[in-house]
Amino acid sequence: MRRLLLPSLAALLLVSTAQAQELTAEVAHSWTSGGEAAAVKIISDAFTAKGGTWVDWSVAGFENANAAYISRLLAGDPPTAKTAVAGPEVTEVVAQGLMNDIDAAFHAAVPDGVVPQVVLDAITVDGKVYMAPTGMHAGNWMFYSKPVFEKAGITDVPTSWDAFFVAMDKIKAAGITPIAWGGQSWQEGIVFHGVVLSTIGDAAFTKLYTDGDLSVIDTPEFAEAVAIFGKLRDYVDAGAPGRNWNDATAMVIKDEAGLQLLSDFIKGEFATAGEVAGTDYGCALTPGTDSLIMLADAFTFPKTGNADEDAAQVLLAEAVLDPTVQAEFSVIKGSVPIRTDVDTSGFDSCAQEAIGLVKEDKIVLDAAMTLSPAINGGFKDAVGAYFADPSMSVETFIEQYKAAFANG
Repeated sequence: MRRLLLPSLAALLLVSTAQAQELTAEVAHSWTSGGEAAAVKIISDAFTAKGGTWVDWSVAGFENANAAYISRLLAGDPPTAKTAVAGPEVTEVVAQGLMNDIDAAFHAAVPDGVVPQVVLDAITVDGKVYMAPTGMHAGNWMFYSKPVFEKAGITDVPTSWDAFFVAMDKIKAAGITPIAWGGQSWQEGIVFHGVVLSTIGDAAFTKLYTDGDLSVIDTPEFAEAVAIFGKLRDYVDAGAPGRNWNDATAMVIKDEAGLQLLSDFIKGEFATAGEVAGTDYGCALTPGTDSLIMLADAFTFPKTGNADEDAAQVLLAEAVLDPTVQAEFSVIKGSVPIRTDVDTSGFDSCAQEAIGLVKEDKIVLDAAMTLSPAINGGFKDAVGAYFADPSMSVETFIEQYKAAFANG
């Protein structure tokens, strides 16, 4: 009997090993900074633990990554999976019949009601789920160096733009760069929309960026946002143009700048540098805002024509959607888990504030989740040109910004 069992067991092990080897996923992403890479490892380790083999295809800069991905997709040689923002960026490709759904895997892994409806709507096309979301990020955050604030004599975190600029003047007087600025149009676009929310409010923000009502752009409140955004130029250093976001974050971590205005994904850099929220750095929403400009990151799954890769896609989706993975990933990445049923007791104070706002439904959707990539690209171009040219009038910028909708 023992002689009979041993060959059988060996055969089973060989089959199991072969199956695991077949479930190989080439995963495309642009998460290459220290914090991002550590977060990706949480998912890759979970996928490996389930028997998969992760092949990393990372390209620094999401615009560069998207361009490389689209080239492969159109050439009929897509990777097994690709990270993306849930919304039109993906649904436009789904409509072309180029994506696999993961509907069965999603509903098997995620109980009803634990994913916010706005996210569920964004990942669903014609009744089927096509994306495995990893976490939610909010763009209207301000992360500041507590030592710099203390040196400059700033005792209260500014909650209005008037107070903000008073604080920036104090930091400048202390001989420190007030704002760590990443001078790339996509970063500037994120900051600009945070300023817009602060002046026009939640309802008008949704009216403009979800409903596409351009009348909002012609209001005094929108013009005020443009003027405030332009004033930020006075508080950045000469090295800002072209600077990567994580290099700007490093300036705050090293106490070389007062603060950075951007999305909460930068928090991963603080974590990997050993910085502690509330001790080494602080966080607050962009002055004048009390809601989150939210987007969801997700894994997407191109049609590859390979049954083994289809199986690897399902396995990867299962790993991404696991509640423990969701929590561990978000702690490092700086995001809020998509699932509302995960244990977030160990999250830092910044994340706890965001989680509370999500539970209160204090959310407006980022334009990346509601408008086409062409329109969003037009936004970025207009904002980048305006910030780079102090001579451009508010009125000229507004006309260029409005044109982005028409060109999209």
